[in-house]
Amino acid sequence: MEHIMTITHPYQWLTVVWWLLIGFFLMLYIILDGSDLGAGIFSLFDSNSNERGAIMASMAGTWDANETWLVVAGGSIFGTFPLAYGSLFHYLMIPLMVTLWGIIVRAVSLEFHHHAKRSTKLWDWGFGIGSLVTAFSAGVCLGATMQGFSLSSGPVPTFNGGAMDFLTPFSFWTGVTAVIAAALAGGVYLRARFDRDTVIYRKAMVWTDRMFYLALIAIMGTVVWTFFKFPWAMSKWIGPYWWAFILTGAIVVFAAWEMRRASRQQRDMAAMLWLGLIVVLNFGAMMATLYPWFVPGTLTIYDAANPSNSLTAFALAMTGFVPVMLAYNFYQAWVFRARLAEFSAYGH
Repeated sequence: MEHIMTITHPYQWLTVVWWLLIGFFLMLYIILDGSDLGAGIFSLFDSNSNERGAIMASMAGTWDANETWLVVAGGSIFGTFPLAYGSLFHYLMIPLMVTLWGIIVRAVSLEFHHHAKRSTKLWDWGFGIGSLVTAFSAGVCLGATMQGFSLSSGPVPTFNGGAMDFLTPFSFWTGVTAVIAAALAGGVYLRARFDRDTVIYRKAMVWTDRMFYLALIAIMGTVVWTFFKFPWAMSKWIGPYWWAFILTGAIVVFAAWEMRRASRQQRDMAAMLWLGLIVVLNFGAMMATLYPWFVPGTLTIYDAANPSNSLTAFALAMTGFVPVMLAYNFYQAWVFRARLAEFSAYGH
C-alpha cells in the first residue's frame, strides 16, 4: 500500500481532519471518564460502603455523558475509516469485549448500589472491579494497537492473526500504566469534588501522593520502552522535529511539577487542570508520532479512509453534533461543580 506523506488534495485534508477528530474524541474520553474510572479504582481500597456510595453519587450526573465520547469515537471510526474499524476491532475483539463488560458492570453497579439492601457490597465491588477492568483492558488495546498486526491479501484486507496476538509484555504493561494513571486522575478528581474536611478528601490526599510517583515511573517506562521497541517512534523522536518532542516533554515535566505543587497546596481544581494539560500534551505527541499511521506498520490513515463522497457526507452529518456534545459536557460540569460532603452525596 502506498504511504502518502504529503497532503496535496482536499480529500487528504478531510482524512487528516477526521483522524484528528477521532483522536480528540478519545482524548476527551480519557480526560473525563478516566477520572471516573480512577475514582472506582480508589473505591476498591476504601472499606466503608457509605463512602463508596458517596464516590458513586459524586459522578451520578456526569459519568454517562463522559462515556458518550467513547461511543462517538467508535462510530466515527466506523463511518470514516471502515477498513481500520473492521480489521482493528477483529484484532482487539477479546480486550474490547472485556472493556465493554467492565463498562456494563460499572454502570449497573452505579445504578443498583443506592437501591440495594442485601446486595450493597456486591455492587460496591462491581463498581470498583468494573472500573479497574475497563482501565486495564483499554490500556491493553492501546499497546496492542501500537504493535500493529498482520493483514490478509485480497480486495478487502482483514486481520488474519491469532485470537491472543494482542497480548504481549508491552500491551500488558500499557494496561498496568493505564490503571495507575487513571488511579492518579481519580484521586485528583475526588479531591476536587469533596469538602476538605471529609474522610474521602483526606484519604484522596494520601492516595494522590502515592499515585503521582507510581504514574511518573509507569509513564516514563512506557516512553523508554516505546523508543527502543518501535522504529517508527524512534525515527520521529530523533528526526527533523526532535526539538518539538523535546519541548513537549519539557512542558509535560513542568505541568507535572505544577500539578504536584497545586495538589500539595490544596488547589484542587488547578491540579485537575494541570493533569488535563498533561493528557493533552501526551496524546498530542502520540498522534504526531503515529502520523501517517492509523495502525503502525499495518494501515495508514489514507489506506483506511472511506471514499471521498462517503467521508464528505459523514462530515456534513456530524457538523452540528460535536458542538452540542461539548456544550452539554460543559453545562454538566458547571451544574455539578460544587463540592460535596460524603453523606449529602450519598443521600442524593
